[in-house]
Amino acid sequence: MHGFTEVLPSTTSLLADLSLLTTPFMINALIAGTLIAMAAGTIGYFVLLRDQAFATHAIAHIGFPGATLAALLFINPIWGLLVACVGGGLAIGAFGHRKGDREVVTGTILAFASGLGILFASIGSRQSGMVTNILFGNILAVSQDQLVIFGVITVIVLIAMVITGRQLMFCSIDPEVAAAKGIPVRALSTIFLICMSLVIAISVTVVGVLLIFALLVTPAATAIKITARPAAVVAIATSISVVSVWAGLIVSTYQPWPPSFIIVTIACTIWAVTPLYTRYRDKRTTPAALPTPAPSPDLV
Repeated sequence: MHGFTEVLPSTTSLLADLSLLTTPFMINALIAGTLIAMAAGTIGYFVLLRDQAFATHAIAHIGFPGATLAALLFINPIWGLLVACVGGGLAIGAFGHRKGDREVVTGTILAFASGLGILFASIGSRQSGMVTNILFGNILAVSQDQLVIFGVITVIVLIAMVITGRQLMFCSIDPEVAAAKGIPVRALSTIFLICMSLVIAISVTVVGVLLIFALLVTPAATAIKITARPAAVVAIATSISVVSVWAGLIVSTYQPWPPSFIIVTIACTIWAVTPLYTRYRDKRTTPAALPTPAPSPDLV
């Protein structure tokens, strides 16, 4: 009987924790996380294909001064984040269209934007909590209005990738040949940068500026280790993102840890163990080597 009374509180606590998943703020977080994961999984493949992983990190930081300035002007920070990310992405595309100049341009714009972010954050003493949310993410604070914005952006990004995906892939692999065949390489690059910037802006609400790489790049990098087929890479990357977000939110109901930390940890853990899976799969699928025949006695 004593053992039963010890188990009963933990069971009650478990049910109470599970009931948190049905609260409005948690439902908003699950919906927002799913929308963002879908967009991030799709964009992530093209980010790697175009070798723009550093740009994702930079654009997220460029969005920081936009959000802090918006807060100073009593505007919803998400709008400042969106404008700054898109503006930063277009600036990187305009000044760094040559591959050799891209990293220098990206780093320079990143440094200037970071300086502005520090300035705006120091001016607005009342926005310390908002700055923390931008840097580290706070998916549990997503509102209904933000959900609408996330939904619209996700639909726009997915439609744009479906329409331009095949040509964008060609441009990413061999831009010179694509241009010679009449494909609008610059226009497609601009469309991609806008879509990528929009996805980065909404992803900041989940994992923050400092951890954006893990949601936008890591799932796609994991998927590429598993398969080389573009559609399969996008599907696997999206699945990893969704699983990471959902599992992170569920675990956060039992542990007093930030959801962004758990989400990133899950995504990175999947990335780390994937080579073990691919090695095992390759061993299973590779036919065993035939034994070397013994030399014929007549030839000895």
